[in-house]
Amino acid sequence: MGVVLAVLFTVPSFADDSLAEKSTEQPAEVEPAPETVAATDSSAVDSVSSTDILQKGKTGIVAIDTLTVNEWDIPTSHNSLPLTMLFAIFPGGGQIYTEHYVRGGFIAGIELLLLYEVTANKSYQDRRVREQTKPFQDSVGIYTQWLLNSSTRDSLEYYHEKRAEFVGRVREKNDKKMEQEDLRKAETAWMYGLYLYSFFDAFGIWYNNNYRSVELKSMKTALLWSIIPGFGQMYNREFGKMGLLYMAFIGSATSIWTSQNMVEYYLDRKHLVEKESTSSEEYERVCERITYYRKNRNQYIWAIALIYLYSIGDAAVDALLSDFDNPMHLAVLPRLEGGVQALMSFDF
Repeated sequence: MGVVLAVLFTVPSFADDSLAEKSTEQPAEVEPAPETVAATDSSAVDSVSSTDILQKGKTGIVAIDTLTVNEWDIPTSHNSLPLTMLFAIFPGGGQIYTEHYVRGGFIAGIELLLLYEVTANKSYQDRRVREQTKPFQDSVGIYTQWLLNSSTRDSLEYYHEKRAEFVGRVREKNDKKMEQEDLRKAETAWMYGLYLYSFFDAFGIWYNNNYRSVELKSMKTALLWSIIPGFGQMYNREFGKMGLLYMAFIGSATSIWTSQNMVEYYLDRKHLVEKESTSSEEYERVCERITYYRKNRNQYIWAIALIYLYSIGDAAVDALLSDFDNPMHLAVLPRLEGGVQALMSFDF
């Protein structure tokens, strides 16, 4: 639905009196025939009321019609699709090639940090845990041998208590190792998701620099496409947002899977602790970890649901505002009677 506002500004004539007197002394000009005047007025009205004047983004004023509308995807002279995709093989490379240096540097920096975390740092942490576990494992072996060779009741009881103590320490280190592995898998998924976003975003920059359209898109069509996650953004040609959605889905889904694995792992630990009747402190710690990972899993489930709803709403809003970057729907037109006529259209 559209609304058109028309405002008439009359420009008064400030002619000099002397010029007016001189004009009266000049011979009167021959007035044109009424048919000619009518034809002229009719053509002027037709030109003023032409729909071309209110065409979205076409004000008729070159200075307005040629305004730059791309703010995030700034125009660039690097418009080669093969080169954009080639550089996009490296995280942030496509953005840097298309002169989006801040965005490309940010993506490259985060990707390098994640790569360091899931490779070098996690390997170092794993070695540290193994080194810390080794003395406890040796102690378990020693007390096991003494337990088997002991012949007195007091010795059996003492060796059994010490062995159970070191077994508990070994299990704590194994728990820590499992948690680190869980985190490594989740961080790896987010790293791959960020790489996918970088690739989609680079393609989106190239597309918007070459085929950017500010025509109004169908909100109904966008909603139908958005039933499939990311396809509503693809319909709106928002490829960077599409990459962000897939990054969030991949990372969240992997985090759900790893958190569920940890819940199952600690449930087995809980059953083992119950059977062995170990200390209540270890039992409480295991129950706390079960609650923690269940909460993590449920939070990521809610996150996926909210991201899906957001993708639908985002596709609808982007379609509704797809012509928002047009120059102002404003036309300033001359009038034969004097003054100017300002026409402005609003869509809602």
